[in-house]
Amino acid sequence: MTHSTVPAIEAEDLVKVFGSHRAVDGVSLTVPAGSVYGVLGPNGAGKTTTIRMLATLLRPDGGSARIFGHDVVREPTAVRSLVGVTGQYASVDEDLTGTENLIVFSRLLGLSRSAAKKRTADLLEEFALTEAASKPLKEFSGGMRRRLDLAASLIATPPLLYLDEPTTGLDPRTRAQMWDTIRRLVAQGSTVLLTTQYLEEADQLADRIAVIDRGRVVADGTSDDLKAEVGLSSLQLTVAAGELDRARALTSAFLGVEVAVSPEAGRLTAPMADPSLTPEVLIRLRDNGISITELNVQKPSLDEVFFTLTGHGADDENRSVA
Repeated sequence: MTHSTVPAIEAEDLVKVFGSHRAVDGVSLTVPAGSVYGVLGPNGAGKTTTIRMLATLLRPDGGSARIFGHDVVREPTAVRSLVGVTGQYASVDEDLTGTENLIVFSRLLGLSRSAAKKRTADLLEEFALTEAASKPLKEFSGGMRRRLDLAASLIATPPLLYLDEPTTGLDPRTRAQMWDTIRRLVAQGSTVLLTTQYLEEADQLADRIAVIDRGRVVADGTSDDLKAEVGLSSLQLTVAAGELDRARALTSAFLGVEVAVSPEAGRLTAPMADPSLTPEVLIRLRDNGISITELNVQKPSLDEVFFTLTGHGADDENRSVA
């Protein structure tokens, strides 16, 4: 079997206990090769601990996991040859230059001196770090450090890459650059397991998302699947001046729901269990002489999904890190 015919990750009921705390409490994941799989949850949810077990850095206390068919406990050497790990904090040397850091990592991975230099030059160009390559890392910005750390994890071009909150602390522009890099890696054949606290990041990048809370997977599916679990979309209509009250009454009667009104914006918002009814709402309003100037149907946000599934927001960080 090739890497493309088996899942990149198959984890079943993974457990990790620290003292009396079950940091990971029965996590199961299946990650298809060639995809981005998002693991979403707040600090302390168990995301990093799960990655450390999948990378052979922690031994599971229960359950099993296979990376491209190789067991993480019985075949750790094979697993390590297949994965690259980028943690939450750059694993680089402050006193070395960008070039020196990548050459050191390349040599540690067994590349010859000439091969290490070539690979370093290629990666510095790939991650737009060539101009800063001769500077010591203490002069790098946070975004540059994150890109260098990601470059280091790709020296051996692993088929599976673990990115543990890779954009934490980055400004929006640098975060967008990292998103582009991740998309490019997957387009070139890599598989990415991405942990994040950023709901938008999971929505933008992940083919599938697992929501983890208190060491358990509480939901797993595409972004649209998870939003469908919340159920209600919302219909937002902006109507002509003076027609807001009639529009609200007609829409409320037709859909059988309470309709919220924003008089200043001339807009009404109606929850919709079935968005396919939208054309019929518009026909009803038109037949009653009400002009619509703007229309928008919104699915629930991932933030609403997370709150519905866990009872708290995804940015709740008042818990221990695991």
